[in-house]
Amino acid sequence: MTNDPKETHYIDFNMWVKAVEKVGTIDPDAVIDAMVGVSVPNLTGDYSTMMPNHHITKPVLIGEIQDDGQFQIVYETPGLVARNAWSDYLPDSKDLISDWRAPMSCGNFNVATGKCGGKGE
Repeated sequence: MTNDPKETHYIDFNMWVKAVEKVGTIDPDAVIDAMVGVSVPNLTGDYSTMMPNHHITKPVLIGEIQDDGQFQIVYETPGLVARNAWSDYLPDSKDLISDWRAPMSCGNFNVATGKCGGKGE
């Protein structure tokens, strides 16, 4: 596996299957709710988990292309990385969090104002 989108598709599809089995339906709303917390094997020998912000945990690997076209891993995180939906370093998003679980069900909740953006509030 040489790119993130391919691996993420593999992981997300297997998470979807596990969530469908968990709730016994393919109803999108039920499956979306069931996916939070689901863990499945990733392609680096660990397990990736769906977080409440709808991002998955994954290791980060940086590779260098060799003369034979293969990759030499030059850096790997010591564990899985839990991704943040918003940057803590940008002024417009530093106060935002994402948590799709009820009752919040919000992808851009502003912790400073206590409001969810995008819902007309």
